[in-house]
Amino acid sequence: MKKIISGKVREVYDLEDGRMVIVTTDRLSAFDVILPTLITDKGKVLNALSNFWFDLTDGIVKNHMISSDIKDMPKEFQKPEYDGRTILVKKLKMIPYEVIVRGYMFGSMYEAYKKGEQFLGHSFDREYKQAEKLDQPIVTPSTKAAEGHDINVTLEYMKKDLGEELGSKIEKAALEVYKKCYEHAYKNGIIIADTKFEFGLDENGDLVLADEVLTPDSSRFWDLSKYEVGGSPASYDKQFVRDWLKANNLAGDPNIKEIPVDVVAQTAAIYRECQRKITGK
Repeated sequence: MKKIISGKVREVYDLEDGRMVIVTTDRLSAFDVILPTLITDKGKVLNALSNFWFDLTDGIVKNHMISSDIKDMPKEFQKPEYDGRTILVKKLKMIPYEVIVRGYMFGSMYEAYKKGEQFLGHSFDREYKQAEKLDQPIVTPSTKAAEGHDINVTLEYMKKDLGEELGSKIEKAALEVYKKCYEHAYKNGIIIADTKFEFGLDENGDLVLADEVLTPDSSRFWDLSKYEVGGSPASYDKQFVRDWLKANNLAGDPNIKEIPVDVVAQTAAIYRECQRKITGK
């Protein structure tokens, strides 16, 4: 067994038998800096949400989950500190794209729209306000960069690169997963404005949903009770920490020493509330 990835949040171990172990830590990154202070139980929340969505959508597309039971892990991970944050998964041939599904006019798409520009091959035939729901969700992939930032590309670019058949399968799966999860979250008071998915191929060449799914780290979650068109809605994510960093002129500072206890507690509470609303636990 060897560690093959130590990411901003996750540690990935290759069991060298076609399986991997993924450990989701309590680390938080903001403005491309991994912060020195952990967010209590954040990793457990992200893990629980991903596992919930994998289970909800396994009738749409396969996923990489084998087990989330600590007893099924190699003995090195059968310890209390790994419980609730560790999963055993299939190793896949990963597709080198992040597949972003956008359901609302927001962020970089809204900036392009305001200028009257197309957004990654998409144009809009009616007027939209900021944070308004799109008539239909759209898919905008980005290439996975080995270093630096990912590069946004058109859906057509991805399909040409991967082949029309595989590209269309990915588009269909991403939209169907988003729509099913959107409906569940909406009924429970959360709007999934946009999210990103990662896919791989298994040993049979079948499409498989992998990595994390629909967490506050990979998605824009808005509080339905406070949602209004025309502004920037209240969100369930690390925005509270980002706002504190900006207010203290620490955004992007790699030498930051620590995050205050009250900021950590408030951020942890936001993550837990998101999990409670979506999973009921």
